Amino acid sequence: MTTATAPPADPAVSRHRLGARLRELRQEHRMRLDTAAAALGVVPSTLSRIETGKAPARAGYVRLLLDLYDVDDPAERQALAGLAAHGRQDNWCAGAADLLAPEALRYLGLESAATQIRLFAAQTIPGLLQTPDYAMAAWQAARPGLTAAQADRLAGLTRHRQHAGAGRALHAVIDEAALVRPVGTPRIMAGQLAHLARATDGTGVTVQVLPLAVPWPVLSPPFALLTFGTADPETACAADPAGRPALITAARAVRARAAAFDTLAAAALPPGPSAALITRLAGHPRPAPDREGSPHAAA
Repeated sequence: MTTATAPPADPAVSRHRLGARLRELRQEHRMRLDTAAAALGVVPSTLSRIETGKAPARAGYVRLLLDLYDVDDPAERQALAGLAAHGRQDNWCAGAADLLAPEALRYLGLESAATQIRLFAAQTIPGLLQTPDYAMAAWQAARPGLTAAQADRLAGLTRHRQHAGAGRALHAVIDEAALVRPVGTPRIMAGQLAHLARATDGTGVTVQVLPLAVPWPVLSPPFALLTFGTADPETACAADPAGRPALITAARAVRARAAAFDTLAAAALPPGPSAALITRLAGHPRPAPDREGSPHAAA
């Protein structure tokens, strides 16, 4: 593996890259996790969190591990020490730690450095393609206890994600239910659908709609696949049973998500017909029922 000589843009990526390399070195030496942890003087869960990028690594830990794995190349030792130092800094989204779980913050850091994102959205328009009004309404619907100020802060994070990812490849497969189920007012929904239709004309953006009339080819929660180029392993993120984001780094599990995405994309409408459907729905957004008309009306 070739280690980058300069840290990437976000500390989360540094932790991800460092952890992957340390795990690779341990496996090359056919060393068990608990054996390496004992040599380091920590419990196995601590080393596991370092290897999976969930926790920053102390400089002393990295030096000891590189000695343990017989890494003598000064350039690699220096590069990995730089990743460790950079990984101990805060992510760009650390200011939202009072509103988002640590795993969500870690995902946002990784997402900002991805060169390609593939995602499947089932209930709402994906954040990377949301309008500010829709983002605000979606956060309020997902977390009814938020104040208006908190929802506005989270909508601001959504806008930052979009600006940070300008120019990268984005391929989204969106279930049609996300296009017809109202989020916010009819005006907000119409604006969102019109924005989504325009986004399909953007360079590097591919949108496919999975029609409601098509049987589910794969039963799956929403998920995303992040590709970083040749320096870092691909990572996936999906919701756990409680709805919290869960990062997936194990190669076999990531490949399974990639296969699921390919299956969903094959069943979805091609980009052209998808854009036509979105444009048609944008002209006739479905209004939200009033409270008296339906017991399931949105609050």
